[in-house]
Amino acid sequence: MKILLIGSGGREHALAWKLKQSPKCEELICAPGNAGMEELATCVDIGAEDIDGIVAYAKENDIDFVVVGPEAPLCAGLADALQAENIPVFGPSKAAAQLEGSKGFTKDLCSKYDIPTAAYGRFTEENKAIDFIRKNGAPIVVKADGLAAGKGVIIAQSEEEAIEAVKDMLSGNAFGAAGAEVVIEEFLDGEELSFFALCDGENVVPLTSAQDHKRVGDGDTGPNTGGMGAYSPAHLMTDDLYDKIMDRIIQQTVKGMQADGHPFSGVFFAGLMIVNGEPQLIEYNVRFGDPECQALMVRLEDDLVDVLYAAATGDLQKYKDGLKWSDDPALCVVMAAKGYPGGYPKNTVIQNLDKAAQMEDVQIFHAGTARSENGDLVNCGGRVLNIVADGKTIEEAQQKAYDAVDVIDWPDGFCRRDVGWRAVKAGKAKAA
Repeated sequence: MKILLIGSGGREHALAWKLKQSPKCEELICAPGNAGMEELATCVDIGAEDIDGIVAYAKENDIDFVVVGPEAPLCAGLADALQAENIPVFGPSKAAAQLEGSKGFTKDLCSKYDIPTAAYGRFTEENKAIDFIRKNGAPIVVKADGLAAGKGVIIAQSEEEAIEAVKDMLSGNAFGAAGAEVVIEEFLDGEELSFFALCDGENVVPLTSAQDHKRVGDGDTGPNTGGMGAYSPAHLMTDDLYDKIMDRIIQQTVKGMQADGHPFSGVFFAGLMIVNGEPQLIEYNVRFGDPECQALMVRLEDDLVDVLYAAATGDLQKYKDGLKWSDDPALCVVMAAKGYPGGYPKNTVIQNLDKAAQMEDVQIFHAGTARSENGDLVNCGGRVLNIVADGKTIEEAQQKAYDAVDVIDWPDGFCRRDVGWRAVKAGKAKAA
């Protein structure tokens, strides 16, 4: 197969790495790709949201299969445009991508099909939103309805903070058009869990779990980010919890999307809060998580081309017994540019990456890198490198990942030093 992968981040580098391992992947092209992906694929200068450009390239170059990494092109209708040209594509239609593109859409689906989630209200008028906040008190969660690059969520500790967030969003100051409507939710006090499942519109194949680290600082402090690290599988996953997630949340979503006339094909990324052992849906994403995907790809033992093509072509039934995963946990540390998630310098030089990549059980995926005119590897984004390691235990994977981080020479970068801390703590408690 001649495969076109859309995107340029760490998630896409991990997907490219796994796709390239398939004997069915004859040629891999990335649009636009990044400096790390150049070693695996041909990178073409087409933006991930350039739908016309992508479709034209796919037609002109006889692409057999398109895999879409990021959410924005899916929400803009890329899958529909490719399907109109009879080009198989992994990723949902524009209508189905509303699961991520509109928080309100997903909350209404939950309400209609009895999917457990936090109580909520949807608002476009500031006064009504403020009344809702005053009535429900704090802590309370304020979300921009549309896409905000993983940053459109404010967990307000006071009513005043929540009201400020509402004003910021509805005015367009905070997230532009994404904040033209806000969703306000009750605060759920529990532990977060990411759960992934594939769907071909009808059949569902569960993948595995992960746990993300959203806040920028150690101990889950500081502002929310696109994700500073992740590990898989999540320490709190049990057979009972798995059954509840599949039965009450994933399967109900599949039925609801079918019944409402926009069946879902692609990957469900369910962001969950586990409250007293019960899963509640926080939100859906309609693509692999970043940085969860990086840990998942290191653990996956099946042929990714086969798996994604089956999802894209209605053939997931052949995986009804599930996929094969390594029992070894994998852990991903995100290195970001100093200043992120605020302002940060670009074009800072990164060295010693080859040395770190040669360490045992370590994979390095590029997220925001480019080559300077003289060939140096430099950062061109905020989240820049993903250092992934696997080990027999989560402690071992964590140690290997940070050993590799310490080899990398990048004075302008930083990372959290506690990725996987909940799993390590739980492991120690179990051992005691």
